[in-house]
Amino acid sequence: MKRKLSWMCAVAVGMSLLPGAYGAPEATNDPNATAAPTAPVVAPATEGVMTATPARTEALTPATPPVAGTEPAPATEGAVLGQVMPGVEGAGAPVVQDGAPTRDVTLSFASIAPPPGSMVLKGLNPDGFVEFGMRSDEIISKATLNLTYTPSPSLLPVQSQLKVYLNDELMDVLPVTKEQLGKKTTAQVPIDPLYVSDFNRVRLEFVGHYRDVCENQASNTLWMDIGRNSALNLTFQTLQLQNDLSHFPVPFFDSRDNRPLELPMVFAAAPDLATQQAAAIVSSWFGSRSGWRGQRFPVLYNALPTRHAVVFATNDKRPDFLRDLPPAKGPMVRMMSHPQSPWVKLLVIEGRDDKDLLQAAKGIAQGSLLFRGDSVEVGEVKPLLARQPYDAPNWVRTDRAVTFGELKGYEEQLQATGLEPNPISLTLNLPPDLYLLRSNGIDMRLNYRYTSPATRDNSRMDISLNNQFLQSFNLLPKDETNRLLLRLPLLQGLLDGKTEVTLPTLRLGAANQLRFDFAYTNPLPGGTLDNCVTFQTVPNRVVIGDDSTLDFSNYHHFIAMPDLRSFANSGFPFSRMADLSDTLIVMPKQPNPAQLTTLLDTAGTIGAQTGFPAVNLTITNEGGDMQKKDADILVIGALPASLKDEKRIDMLVNATQSWVKTPTRDVTLIDTDDRDRQPQMQTEITSSGPMAAVVGFQSPYHDQRSVVALLADSPRGYELLNDALNDSGKRAAMYGSVSIIRESGVNSLRVGDVYYVGHLPWFDRIWYALSNHPILLAIFAAISVVLLAWVLWRLLRILSRRRLDPGNHE
Repeated sequence: MKRKLSWMCAVAVGMSLLPGAYGAPEATNDPNATAAPTAPVVAPATEGVMTATPARTEALTPATPPVAGTEPAPATEGAVLGQVMPGVEGAGAPVVQDGAPTRDVTLSFASIAPPPGSMVLKGLNPDGFVEFGMRSDEIISKATLNLTYTPSPSLLPVQSQLKVYLNDELMDVLPVTKEQLGKKTTAQVPIDPLYVSDFNRVRLEFVGHYRDVCENQASNTLWMDIGRNSALNLTFQTLQLQNDLSHFPVPFFDSRDNRPLELPMVFAAAPDLATQQAAAIVSSWFGSRSGWRGQRFPVLYNALPTRHAVVFATNDKRPDFLRDLPPAKGPMVRMMSHPQSPWVKLLVIEGRDDKDLLQAAKGIAQGSLLFRGDSVEVGEVKPLLARQPYDAPNWVRTDRAVTFGELKGYEEQLQATGLEPNPISLTLNLPPDLYLLRSNGIDMRLNYRYTSPATRDNSRMDISLNNQFLQSFNLLPKDETNRLLLRLPLLQGLLDGKTEVTLPTLRLGAANQLRFDFAYTNPLPGGTLDNCVTFQTVPNRVVIGDDSTLDFSNYHHFIAMPDLRSFANSGFPFSRMADLSDTLIVMPKQPNPAQLTTLLDTAGTIGAQTGFPAVNLTITNEGGDMQKKDADILVIGALPASLKDEKRIDMLVNATQSWVKTPTRDVTLIDTDDRDRQPQMQTEITSSGPMAAVVGFQSPYHDQRSVVALLADSPRGYELLNDALNDSGKRAAMYGSVSIIRESGVNSLRVGDVYYVGHLPWFDRIWYALSNHPILLAIFAAISVVLLAWVLWRLLRILSRRRLDPGNHE
């Protein structure tokens, strides 16, 4: 009884607190106060007049201390100042405080909606959606959806409408009026921040009618166009987090944030080699987390950052703002507040010396699941199993068949629902040196299930690879699981008139999209006013089985180099070992912040491409070490003296001077004649304008190894270089042996000698050599035919002699 009374008292106390936290706002006597809108504000229809909305804009309002004698700022809607966030439990729960920084963000549909950004909602496909996330250290205090849409002129007013949902909660209904038919219309829909979560989906549902009875949902008069300049206007407020590493990597990286990761790295001064290696490991680990978002790691020397950052400090070398930090007793990782802002956090990697920093960095890369509290001490980091070539987590396995369940990125990726189900797609990242030239195709065992059509009709499943149609299969009216054994072609020939065009379907070293489109012949209500047929349509469900497989095993690895496209898209040849154990990075003896930023950005980019941190890379500043280690070499800054006179180099950048060798014929094709690549001219230019270059050539120390040099002439040149490596569009323009980066963009050349990395059996090597020289192949084929004919002639002659003269055994 006593326990029951205590429970009732607790409930009563909780109910008494609800009005203050979640109830309606108190009345105010201020005549100038404006009530929050509760209904959508719809502007009158206009004659095609639209106001462009930027793709993404931000305005940051820093926290300012309150001025004496002024009224405190109003409390954030849905949160009580000085209390933990509602619904968030635990000691590490974020706290809402007055005066916290805010930022205003505009997310246009062009940036967050499926391509091309605009949507056409129809009778059969009435839904459209956009998605956005909210960081763990922020709340949304205000949200507004600004829509630009054009309804079909054939719609019935009022009966036709547009519903707006947030996370399946109805926010507003926009009825279509007579004045809006066929004209651009703008509407402002307030979004209740209380329904905003970590991951959010705004769904637009079109309810369209073009006559009162006997409608056909497939009618082409049922449509509403949502403009790509529609936008979400959001106001974010920063929360004060506790110093708790159990949420790591939050707030330094938050998977809910779709923006590129920007995480400054702070050092006391130019770091030595061990500290550079520790920083590269940490940046590659964060890169493996950021993935497709992109990442930047600007470097600061003894400067206080203005945002979440990583700080490297030893007992002897630490930034001035950490001079009061107690001496470290071993490798440690600490989370602390910014000295000047409680809303900014610092991840301090500290130790007695540089070796401790390296061990702490490996602890982050391999053991962050054990982090808790405000600090942890990293003990032994012991590898139990060595990495194998081509085992990067983001790459498709090539040592055995791989299931679709291993390739999917989220739980419901391989299923779809609807009258016209959305396409099901998978991304395949393949090693760039996979040799598939003589293969007939890739084996795919496909298991799939679907809602059976009522009758045998034209319902089908279409399979395509990289937007190239492969094959179509009928959907039959039966209830059994379908199993197919397919072969994905490597080369698909299309005949167009008198021109034969060969289109490669599999792209090595890049993302491949395997897509399944299910097309149903759906019975729909309709008829005439005198003979109307009505019934309830039932959505179709389609599923691709997780046990479906692709088999890339039993293929050799062989590639023609230099190939900067492989480096730009997949980090090859360094990513061959996901932990970069076969990589040697050559840095300047005293790297400046721009050069160190290039190192960290490159390590982060390779980590994003492989999905694994570079825990075993080696960094040196001595050119002589290149001869001692059998490794691929990445040069950042300036070429070592031992390489400057290397004849294989086709470009060099040194301060304001640069020279480049140009080929006999400048072509962009992958398969070019070796004579076209021969250097014909060398030109030297002197200029004060910024420039950078990426140069690839064969290592002079090991025939199977490569050198990639990242060169720039100034800090601005390094900015251009880093921007290009982080921009997917500019990376796509990199190929061949030389890529020149200027303010205008990226230009590439195929110049110089070709060398080969990998291994092929002798008969495959002969075939590969002949495939690049069709004239020699024709001569070889003719000689082979003549030899075969001669052998057959001799054999037949011997047989005829034996038959005519059995005693003669010539």
